[in-house]
Amino acid sequence: MPPAKAPISARYPLVELFTGLASAFLAWRFGFGLALGAALVFTWALTAAAAIDIDTQLLPDRITLPLLWLGLLVNVFGLFVDLRSAVLGAAGGYLLLWSVYWGFKLLAGKEGMGFGDFKLLAALGAWTGWQTLPLILLVSAGAGAVIGIAMILFAGKGRETRIPFGPYLAVGGVIAMLWGREAVIAYLGRFPA
Repeated sequence: MPPAKAPISARYPLVELFTGLASAFLAWRFGFGLALGAALVFTWALTAAAAIDIDTQLLPDRITLPLLWLGLLVNVFGLFVDLRSAVLGAAGGYLLLWSVYWGFKLLAGKEGMGFGDFKLLAALGAWTGWQTLPLILLVSAGAGAVIGIAMILFAGKGRETRIPFGPYLAVGGVIAMLWGREAVIAYLGRFPA
């Protein structure tokens, strides 16, 4: 246990500030009610998962699996998407990254991501539906690529530096929760069932 006089990492106040601002924004976006409560739990869980993944490069099942089941349960009532879209989102999210994992492993001969990433994308699909999975992947891969390149160019990190993908999935998931339906409708002209 660290001594009581040990300095507090600057990250903790930043996480607290982000969580407070995100919570206030969610209250403004959803208004007070069941959707707000669910969106807060979703965002807080993603914030915790992202912080843990940054530190340990692990996404704990204690966060990802309850988040998956809760996403399916809230959508039994169609809170964010219909149940069919939620179930297909969970299965599709898992299978998408599972396929990427195995494709990379077969081609490169090594693992490129952990199983927690599959579970987190499955949870995001359960909350936001299969329709938003391309948006989540586009946002998360884009953000990950930009930050990864910046780390290599400006921070002197090597190409072998492992970069956790969970934080980028979390960002994509929050964007999909807030604006996914609108983005899909803008692109396709409708939100498919």
